[in-house]
Amino acid sequence: MRALFSEQTKRRMWRRMWLGLAQAQARAALVTPEEIADLRRYVDAVDIDAAHKIEEEIHHDLMAELRVYASQARVGGGKLHLGATSMDIEDNVETARMKVALSMLCGALRSLLDAFAEKVSEYAGLTCMAYTHLQAAEPTTLGYRMSLWAHDFYLDYENLKCLAGWLPSKGLRGAVGTSASYAALLDGSGVSPEDIEREVLGAFDLTAGMITGQTYSRRLDYVVITSLAALAASASKFAFDVRILASSPFGELGEPFGAKQVGSSAMPFKRNPIMSERICSLARLLNGNATVAWQNAADNLLERTLDDSANRRSVIAEAFLAADEIVALAERVVKGLRVDEARIAANLARFGPFAATEAILMAAGRRGADRQALHERLRELSMTAWEALESGEKNPLADAIAADPAFAEYIEPQELRTLMDPARHTGLAEQRARLFAEKVRSLEKPAPLTLESIVGPAS
Repeated sequence: MRALFSEQTKRRMWRRMWLGLAQAQARAALVTPEEIADLRRYVDAVDIDAAHKIEEEIHHDLMAELRVYASQARVGGGKLHLGATSMDIEDNVETARMKVALSMLCGALRSLLDAFAEKVSEYAGLTCMAYTHLQAAEPTTLGYRMSLWAHDFYLDYENLKCLAGWLPSKGLRGAVGTSASYAALLDGSGVSPEDIEREVLGAFDLTAGMITGQTYSRRLDYVVITSLAALAASASKFAFDVRILASSPFGELGEPFGAKQVGSSAMPFKRNPIMSERICSLARLLNGNATVAWQNAADNLLERTLDDSANRRSVIAEAFLAADEIVALAERVVKGLRVDEARIAANLARFGPFAATEAILMAAGRRGADRQALHERLRELSMTAWEALESGEKNPLADAIAADPAFAEYIEPQELRTLMDPARHTGLAEQRARLFAEKVRSLEKPAPLTLESIVGPAS
């Protein structure tokens, strides 16, 4: 991802776009075979230092690169950029880079989902407490909780895969999107501006949008970056949950922690969830970049203003680099996740009996009990049990219900003990977790789009 968004790669892709334009224009006899051969000879001879020296004088990075390329290719350099405006080169290259980056992220997400599928299958049947409002609720299984996290990433995978296939580019439309310069250049040649555009974009796996100004609509940047921000939200929720469950009061999960790893400079016993914290930190950056992209889309006036240009050089690359790092960190956490089954069992024993109250109420109700009267009795017993827990005692609710004559009339002691087993109250959690893991494993693996598949290896 760093290589894709490097200055070297960007300039190399600009040159490939110029070469592609010249090759297409050769069909209209505007460029000779000798000129094409010369341009091809120097297409990868990027000299950033030379371009920067020119840019210091003219304050235009693309024109500086164009001048360096033209000075190297002395035979064909004079035919570079015929009919084009800067954004015919820059915007199409930016879209091509984003499509490659989206494809790379899809591959990374696919690997993360595979890692989740293994963990989901492993812990599909392990009963644990579920929490709503950060309060103990009802039992679930650890595999099903992992499915909640993984399903968000699954939605991101499907969204980014669709986006990578759909994302339209600016096309070759000239200064205000009318293709006037190309139409004048090609007049009488038998080659249309659309012919040139299709040929050039086809080499980059791009398709032009129907309507563009000098640039493609900056709304497209917003769509892309908000999709990355949505991925970051999925990762942040997962990482935040891991941080909670790794905290001392819960102690059910933990990040992978190396034998020599230091958790704190002051407290040697600490095992801080630094990878999950890093995920949450980077996720905030992505959300901020999405806000910048919104402003670029909303404030890019008429056919084009330049107030988006400076920040786009940062926010697009940063968004993809942050998303790539987030997914890589998430996969490391999932693969190395430490599960403390003893703490899970202890928390289940502490809070699980409360979850059985509804089952007891239903069983007694089917046998003629007064539902309202028993509900009130269960509430009273539960409040007493909570007081015991807060005093550091073990949960006394099961014994209290078994000893209460209001329930003995309707439910046998053995049946009552069975109903109090938290593992009986996880519903379809295990089945759904296993089905989801199988769905993830069966996902088709699309062929990845790479920089080389678009512009070829460096010559």
